[in-house]
Amino acid sequence: MTLTIPDFSDGQVLVAGDVMLDRYLFGGTSRISPEAPVPVVHIQDEDARPGGAANVAVNLSSLGVRTQLLGVVGDDDDANCLEGLLQPRGIKCDFVRVPGQPTITKTRVQSRGQQLIRLDREERLAAGSERLLESLSKKVADSRVVILSDYGKGTLADVQQMIAVCRAAGCAVMIDPKGSDFERYRGATLLTPNQSEFEVVAGRCETDEQLIERATAMVDDLDLEALLVTRSEKGMLLIERGEEPFLLSTQAREVFDVTGAGDTVIATLAAAVAAGTALSSAASLANLAAGLVVRKIGVASVTRSELQVALHQRGQGGRGLVTEAELSSMVSESRQRNERVVMTNGCFDVLHAGHVAYLEEAKALGDRLIVAVNDDDSVRRLKGESRPINALPDRMAVLAGLAAVDWVVPFSEDTPARLISAIKPQVLVKGGDYTASEIAGAKDVLAAGGEVRVLSFRDGHSSSRIIQRLED
Repeated sequence: MTLTIPDFSDGQVLVAGDVMLDRYLFGGTSRISPEAPVPVVHIQDEDARPGGAANVAVNLSSLGVRTQLLGVVGDDDDANCLEGLLQPRGIKCDFVRVPGQPTITKTRVQSRGQQLIRLDREERLAAGSERLLESLSKKVADSRVVILSDYGKGTLADVQQMIAVCRAAGCAVMIDPKGSDFERYRGATLLTPNQSEFEVVAGRCETDEQLIERATAMVDDLDLEALLVTRSEKGMLLIERGEEPFLLSTQAREVFDVTGAGDTVIATLAAAVAAGTALSSAASLANLAAGLVVRKIGVASVTRSELQVALHQRGQGGRGLVTEAELSSMVSESRQRNERVVMTNGCFDVLHAGHVAYLEEAKALGDRLIVAVNDDDSVRRLKGESRPINALPDRMAVLAGLAAVDWVVPFSEDTPARLISAIKPQVLVKGGDYTASEIAGAKDVLAAGGEVRVLSFRDGHSSSRIIQRLED
């Protein structure tokens, strides 16, 4: 399967569930306490991060998704801290504050990459669930997908009513379940239990065939549309109503910390579905994201750029529209695989057969082709106020759809000299009547040991000529 990364900003996702504040204390250990047989940790650093449903929201915002978060917290400093961490990320928070109740806080003590102890401060949150349901009813219509993140703390006490509200509004409902009573999630669009959670409900599965059989039965029994079982080092299993079972192998190369991996899975899945991706492809992206996040310490998230680079590393995608930072990472990966990178540039305002032939010839000079495209302002400076005919997003989208093109990146200067100098392709290509010394960026490419090639455009094809015909 060739994966593409969707524009996650096209979708909006609402998260409701058990929000928490995760605190981390980091320090070294060099002795045992004289008071008890425990290590003494010399605290040298500390950090606070959103946890639980709040971490799901962070994962969504890291991918660029428009995100709303509903939850129940105390009326205390920890709630203020949590909100202060979320709002700068663009997450719209709507917290039900319950006086006299503590915001759920987990404090982890880490030393030498290991967690030594976790200290929890919490009380059951059912007191605010009714107000949360009211808030959900008012906001659900703005989102394509709703995630109900259940950590068993009481926020989702009215989960059946929440599911009904979401389905009535036409929203997909994805739930990260908790406990042994999955009946309470009846009618949801999709559940994402890990295999241990699934087996508590369905019974131990000795083989893949048994797992598939019981997962399929659960989809039918609970009136779900799909079930995604995460299986740690064994990957994932997606059961989708009316489709063949889909087994995904794990993508993690090293595992440092699985904390919050389930949050990353459901967030990536929801983000992709909200952006219009098919569920099987969304599951593959979620599997990829999980493989990245378990290589990080503590509750963490992944970005769209990290997914792009990871796809490129696997040789299973990573093509299309990229930022300069993404392009730099992908070119670095290409070089590690001894791939030959070719780069060209232009306005590409009205794409024609001559452009296509030129780009195919350029791609034949190497393994990967980068096309740098002038933004709209630089086109106007070069060609006049009547240009470009097509705006930058349209020009880039058409180029990205060509088989010869791997990456399309914009630049705002009159020439791409700076960008070419930063990328330093092995081959720099330009079309037209140029000498190598006249081509922007050629000097830096040659100095780095690369080559500069001048290709001829196909006769009879010209953007200006096409525009003139339209005007006539």
